[in-house]
Amino acid sequence: MEEQKDQSIPKRWIACPIEEEYLGSDRKQSRKERKQKATKDRSKFKKTDKRKHTDSLQKEIKERVVDEELFNGRVLSVTSQGIVVDSGGETYTCMVRGLLKKEKTQSKTLVAVGDLVRFAKMPDNEGMIVDVEPRKSTLSRADNLSRKKEHLIAANVDQVIITTSVITPPLKPALIDRYIIAALKGNMQPVIVINKIDLLDSVEFDEESREQQRFLLEECKKAYESVGIPIFLVSVEKMQGIDPLREMMKDQTSVFSGQSGTGKSSLINILTGLDLPVGDTVKQTRKGAHTTTQAQLVRLDCGGFCVDTPGIKSFGM
Repeated sequence: MEEQKDQSIPKRWIACPIEEEYLGSDRKQSRKERKQKATKDRSKFKKTDKRKHTDSLQKEIKERVVDEELFNGRVLSVTSQGIVVDSGGETYTCMVRGLLKKEKTQSKTLVAVGDLVRFAKMPDNEGMIVDVEPRKSTLSRADNLSRKKEHLIAANVDQVIITTSVITPPLKPALIDRYIIAALKGNMQPVIVINKIDLLDSVEFDEESREQQRFLLEECKKAYESVGIPIFLVSVEKMQGIDPLREMMKDQTSVFSGQSGTGKSSLINILTGLDLPVGDTVKQTRKGAHTTTQAQLVRLDCGGFCVDTPGIKSFGM
C-alpha cells in the first residue's frame, strides 16, 4: 500500500536534491551578482578597452543606419523637449537613438551643447541622432548626486571665458583657479573676465570693501598674467573693455562660465545682440540668482560662437 501511494504523487512534486544541486537553488541571486559585478567593472573605462567598445559600437551604428540618409549638424541646446540641432541654417528638435544609449561612460550626458552629430531627418523639423563625432575638447564638472560621474557642460569649444566680478558677488580667486584647471583638463584655453569694475568707485559700498577688492584684483591680475592667462577688466554698465574682449573671441568658439550674478548673460547680450534674461544680485548675500536655465550655443556678430551656461556656484573636480 505504501508503494502504491508513492506512485500516485506527481513527479514534479517530489523534491530532487540532485537537480537542485546541479542547477543551484539561487540562480536568480547568481544572475543579480553577475549583473552587479558587470556594473562595477571599471575595465570599460580603460583607454584600450574603451576604444574597442567605441569602435564596436560605431560599427554597429553604421550597419544599422546604412539605409538612412544622414545629415551633419551641431547641437545648439539640450532641453526637456529635445536636442536642438543646427544643420545648414535650419534647426531640428532631435531625440537620441536607443543604440547610442548602450554606450556606458563616466559622463552623465550622452549629448552636449557644441557636439557635432549625424542625424536622420523626420517630418515637422524633427530628427533622430544616431552618432556623435569624437570631441576635441570638453568642459565638465563633477555631478552633484554622484561624484564618480561627470556632468558635461559643453563640447568642441576653443576657450572658456571665466566670468567673475568684484563686490557683487565678490572676487573669488579659488573659484577662478578651479575653472582654470577644468578648462586646461578639457583641452581649452582659459580666459578670465572680471566684470563690474565700475563698482570699485561706487559710493554705494563702503571704502574698506572697495579697497580690499582693489588689492585682490591687482594681485590676481599680476598672478594670472605671469602664467600667460589672458585677463580682461570690463564693465557692462560703462561699456568698458568690451572691444578687446570681442577681438579675443573673434572666429573662436567660446564658452561663458562662472558664478551666478557675475554678468555672463549681460556680456552675451552685448556681444550677440540677443535679449537673454538678466537677474539682479541678492543684496543680503551678494550672490546672483540663476537667470540662464540651460546651456545654449549662440552666434557672435564678430564671427564664431559662444555658449551661455547656467551660473555654477561650485565647480567640483
